[in-house]
Amino acid sequence: MRDPLSVVTDAFTSFLFGKVETTRLPVRTSTGQAQAVYLPTAAPGLGDSGVIIGREVYSGKGYIYDPFQLYGQQLPAPHWLVLGESGNGKSALEKTYVLRQLRFRDRQVVVLDAQGEDGAGEWNLIAQELGITPIRLDPTAALDHGIRLNPLDPSITTTGQLALLRTIIEVAMGHGLDERAGFALKVAHAFVTETVVERQPVLTDIVERLRHPEAESAEAMNVAIDDVRAWGLDVALVLDRLVDGDLRGMFDGPTTVGIDLDAPLIVFDLSHIDRNSIAMPILMAIVGVWLEHTWIRPDRKKRIFLVEEAWHIINSPFVAQLFQRLLKFGRRLGLSFVAVVHHLSDVVDGAAAKEAAAILKMASTRTIYAQKADEARATGRVLGLPRWAVEIIPSLTPGIAVWDVNGNVQVVKHLITDTERPLVFTDRAMTESSVDLAAGDALRAAELEAEQRAAAFVEQHVGDSESTVA
Repeated sequence: MRDPLSVVTDAFTSFLFGKVETTRLPVRTSTGQAQAVYLPTAAPGLGDSGVIIGREVYSGKGYIYDPFQLYGQQLPAPHWLVLGESGNGKSALEKTYVLRQLRFRDRQVVVLDAQGEDGAGEWNLIAQELGITPIRLDPTAALDHGIRLNPLDPSITTTGQLALLRTIIEVAMGHGLDERAGFALKVAHAFVTETVVERQPVLTDIVERLRHPEAESAEAMNVAIDDVRAWGLDVALVLDRLVDGDLRGMFDGPTTVGIDLDAPLIVFDLSHIDRNSIAMPILMAIVGVWLEHTWIRPDRKKRIFLVEEAWHIINSPFVAQLFQRLLKFGRRLGLSFVAVVHHLSDVVDGAAAKEAAAILKMASTRTIYAQKADEARATGRVLGLPRWAVEIIPSLTPGIAVWDVNGNVQVVKHLITDTERPLVFTDRAMTESSVDLAAGDALRAAELEAEQRAAAFVEQHVGDSESTVA
């Protein structure tokens, strides 16, 4: 019962100003009927099995993603493309994703680490934490008992060796081998593999045979020996750069003993390689074929191949074709390829646009961090993103990204635990001697504020029909 004073006050207010408040009678209904009152504003999740990434910004639900769990029903391919400008959280996402995947016993990861500081790659701390020694490829250290990868390693099939030699030469020359040069290389390789049996064949053997071809190889094709030597001269000059040039020491000897391909995490530290030099795509080609023939095996393990600075791969048609073939192992042997790229225009407008389009088509998962408006529009056109997602990309704050998992588009806040934080933020770990708790609290408060701003932006900009993303 209401008190008499409240009744008199309401009556007097209604007399002067009219009725200003309506009384809503209670309604008894079912959840099935009530759901029409509160329309859905976020896409359904990806299930509850796999690796937790963080929270879906708009709904607040936990966001779980695992390409191996989703493959078949929700994902046609397990490959993943990560885009965004520097400083927005791509690296942190990759590292926590790998650390969380390695909690499963049947996971194995290879990382091509092309960035770093203080003489070590940015995955160095994680490798140390797991007791792993990175495979550091360094031209300056290679001559002083450094790491070597032999393109003619006996663990690679003879067909794979020849394909790798062709790729190395084509990358360095910038064009494909003609039939005559290809013939000279083939006969030199065949002679070396047949005659060098007491040790691992090395590139020096191939160079020597190209300079001094066997008469039998010329007679078999009914050509002069001088012609075969001339056909192989350019090939010999290219390979000589790996033997006695600026890239010597990394590929011109037997593979270094002790490289553990059964370790849960294998890190190739490429931070000492000039990313803009011809060395990087050559190195990518060698590592790619070497892994294809020595690492990927039908043993029911789920493997992740993560490549940073991936435009160096896709921008070379010959290396892109090699990795395109490698991606096809995903369905047959359980390989998930993760490519990290700053700008999509780096690859779609590059020299290997056709190969890039094929690789992008294989990536059923796309994660896009903040980009400038014009870049976001271009990315949206290429990837077929909905309009609301394209509009929100320029305003995304660090740690928040648009996730497109085979058409299921959501805005996700990546969450990092206190245990992961010193391993993930490598710049801070290398420059700070201790963790300032107050600074940590301030950082987490800033992250929460950024998440709230993003949620408000989504609520404001997602339209009536576009608010539900199927």
